[in-house]
Amino acid sequence: MDWQTHEINNQFDELTDYNLYDTDAALREAMERAGAGWAGQDLSRYGATLGAGQTWQWAAEANRHTPEFDPFDARGRRIDRVDFHPSWHELMRLHRESGSVSLAFREPQQRGRWSAWAAHFYMEGQVEAGSMCPLSMTQASIPVLSKEPGLWQRYGAKLMSDSYDARDVPIEQKSSIWIGMGMTEKQGGSDVRANTTTATPVGAGGRGGEFLIRGHKWFFSAPMCDAHLVVARTADGGPSCFFVPRWRPDGSKNQVRVQRLKEKVGNRSNSSSEVEFQDAYGILLGEEGRGIPTIIEMATYTRLHCVLGSAAMLRQASVQAIAYARQRKAFGNVLAGQPLMRGVLADLALESEAALVLAMRLTEAYEQPSDPRQRVWMRVMTPAAKFWVCKRAVELTGEAMEVFGGNGYVDNGPMARLFREAPVNSIWEGSGNVMCLDVMRAIGREPQAAFELLDQLAADAGGDTPVRAEVEALRQMLATDPAELEGLGRRFAQRLVLTAQAVLLRKHAPAAVADAFIGTRLDPQWGRVVGAIDTRGIDVDALLQRALPA
Repeated sequence: MDWQTHEINNQFDELTDYNLYDTDAALREAMERAGAGWAGQDLSRYGATLGAGQTWQWAAEANRHTPEFDPFDARGRRIDRVDFHPSWHELMRLHRESGSVSLAFREPQQRGRWSAWAAHFYMEGQVEAGSMCPLSMTQASIPVLSKEPGLWQRYGAKLMSDSYDARDVPIEQKSSIWIGMGMTEKQGGSDVRANTTTATPVGAGGRGGEFLIRGHKWFFSAPMCDAHLVVARTADGGPSCFFVPRWRPDGSKNQVRVQRLKEKVGNRSNSSSEVEFQDAYGILLGEEGRGIPTIIEMATYTRLHCVLGSAAMLRQASVQAIAYARQRKAFGNVLAGQPLMRGVLADLALESEAALVLAMRLTEAYEQPSDPRQRVWMRVMTPAAKFWVCKRAVELTGEAMEVFGGNGYVDNGPMARLFREAPVNSIWEGSGNVMCLDVMRAIGREPQAAFELLDQLAADAGGDTPVRAEVEALRQMLATDPAELEGLGRRFAQRLVLTAQAVLLRKHAPAAVADAFIGTRLDPQWGRVVGAIDTRGIDVDALLQRALPA
């Protein structure tokens, strides 16, 4: 053709049409370790579905065609409706019908149920992150709402349902429901106690726990959810938690007025909004004045989701970078054969597996919350992991984008989307400093449990001298005056997570992985930039083959 000036070669598309489960040795091992081998065949099938080209296309379309807000219908009636591209609904249907909401709670005595659920979430988050928001909030609401006998009897089956029902109708008419949460206000941000939204009882003392909510939320994610858990102040009790449905019991729309949708950096397939409550109907959850502990219980689960979601981004960034570098040639060799690039790819692979092994260890703790040894992992390690793993995703998705050069920076592929998505998990559900403060508070409340956690790590480190030295350094930090330790919160959380990752990799990963992780992460020169590691003592080929079989 007369318009062609050249042949196109040495150009390669991002990796699709591959099985996310079968190609992930570390994930498969985690399932066996947690007693979730029974889920292996289903996870393999789901991994193939998620990795299919069609699913990647849905992800791209859901982010290209973002949600649209219609405050009124054609005749001026207030509807507060958010419309989504059909690809969004395909993704939501896929997640719901796979059991990604119900799996962890379906069979309470089934060992490994939480790990099998985590594998779902981890693989889903590699393909499209926006749909993870309503999925996360809905799954996290189950432990809270199951403690409310009246609400659970009415809505529990719909919450646990694996069917997908996108209709905007009252809950009673639906086969399944989605739950959101509303905490953040303009003046408070993470300081929920500064919230000014009020709740006034309906009738004398509140008829059946019914209240009218008045105020606002500055961030109100997934406003099309069928109900939200909302924090508001009562006159007598203070901050309390309420179940606020989208429709009132009389069949009319509840007075939750969407003001606008947020123009976010990433997470664009998902709608996040600003709302005002104009005497919206709500039902009290738990006791008046106990709203923050109630909503924090939900947030404890969503913080685990953030760790898994960022681990998913690290995994996908690593896989895409390795696959591309094995094909793209420069200066007479494929990128994966160039010494400097090998350092980058090895660093990505190490970070990805370390994030996964920690996330899966945390998930096992959530399956046994009454065990004191597991509870300390939930309370201390969850916020520390959210701080560190989510921060690492921000940096390493940028590095993975650079592997693709200019191709990674254009907005018609998954690398740019990964980069834009990465910061959200670090910010939402408590920013980095809030997470570090939560680590300090958890230790302050149960100092003996914190020392017992360090004892666990020391025992599992065995004779690994560098790791045991890190455990001892953490003990010394805990002996610091509490007022000073708060200012060292980021440093403590970082060292705690790196030590835990080193211990877990030594215990569960091949020696090539554990040796490389410990040798790099405990090197005083490590961390200034991704890939600035000494690969002379590292089996890079083994790391890359494990991360993504060639």
